[in-house]
Amino acid sequence: MSRATPSQPPRKADVDVVVIGGGQAGLAIGYFLARQGRRFVILEAGDSVGSAWRDRWESLVLFTSRRFSSLPGLAFPGDPDRHPSRHEVIAYLEQYASRFDLPVELNRTVRSLRRRDGRFVVELADRHIEAGQVVVGTGPFQEPIVPSFAEELAPEVFQVHSAHYRRPSDLPEGRIVVVGGGNTGFQIAKELSASHTVHLAVGSRQTPLPQTLLGRDLFWWLTRLGYFKIAVDSPLGRRMQHRDALIGSTPRELRARYGVELKPRVVGASGHTLTFADQSDLDVDAVIWATGYRPDHSWVEFPVFGDDGRVRHRRGVTDIPGLYFLGLSWQHTRGSALLGWVGDDAKYIAEHMETASTAQTATRNNKAHSRSER
Repeated sequence: MSRATPSQPPRKADVDVVVIGGGQAGLAIGYFLARQGRRFVILEAGDSVGSAWRDRWESLVLFTSRRFSSLPGLAFPGDPDRHPSRHEVIAYLEQYASRFDLPVELNRTVRSLRRRDGRFVVELADRHIEAGQVVVGTGPFQEPIVPSFAEELAPEVFQVHSAHYRRPSDLPEGRIVVVGGGNTGFQIAKELSASHTVHLAVGSRQTPLPQTLLGRDLFWWLTRLGYFKIAVDSPLGRRMQHRDALIGSTPRELRARYGVELKPRVVGASGHTLTFADQSDLDVDAVIWATGYRPDHSWVEFPVFGDDGRVRHRRGVTDIPGLYFLGLSWQHTRGSALLGWVGDDAKYIAEHMETASTAQTATRNNKAHSRSER
């Protein structure tokens, strides 16, 4: 378990580094900061590490095997060729925080991040923490996206975003439409098909990839082919970042094996009816919006965001000295937001932070030495 949070913490604390987010990104950077001997704290808004995983549906299974699901310094336990469940990921993250005695403080929602007198100031409900460097590791799954026309559905139609879907028994009987043709939409549609009449609305086609190929796990092939070394700023990376793959599922399999009917993009809603891009309609009893997320960094009071709301950075290093981001989608490669690859970016950022801190200390010492000689 993480270190206990003091019941009455001081109004002000001072550390070398504040890490915001106690998920896989925050724990990975914490591993490297601990090895450097830095004074740091990891602030987690939830009541446990890896709280984002606890908010996913109960039957979730990773499409990466244990072999490719480890953070730095600790292998994911169990058969390396089997795929871990959501529950196993949560247990692993708890074990990770405990194994390396990471200074995680729970139930710590950051209200603002700003700068004062050359130091970063992290505002919490009951105190503020000052630091020379800050890592924002809150991940890519922050604010669920639901189309505005969802409000036009009748109150009797059950609606939930995939972020809040847990199990089939929570849904009413009848016809369900899962909206969203990514891995999440396909997995949820498969699960629901055992107990409900299910349709899956797919707005954009993704490239189906098999979970195994010639007896090897897909990610074994991808790593051997250098897929996770393709940088986002390379010509190939710039094309790939706007595409995604459907892993272990195909539309044909969904129809033939699970009896799920596919529909095109949902373009409107009224009462009990959804309207699709082909102008067809369908009466529904429930809708699951597997329609993704948008970032929410409204509490970060620094000009590091583009017009699209995305962070402007170079592999997590922003133009604000001492401010870093970690765990973003395609931060450096396709694996940047994945459990088994976030450690690569964490190591890079930790080394950058150490170099910058050392240089800053040397500059201060030189200035102090020069003043003493006057």
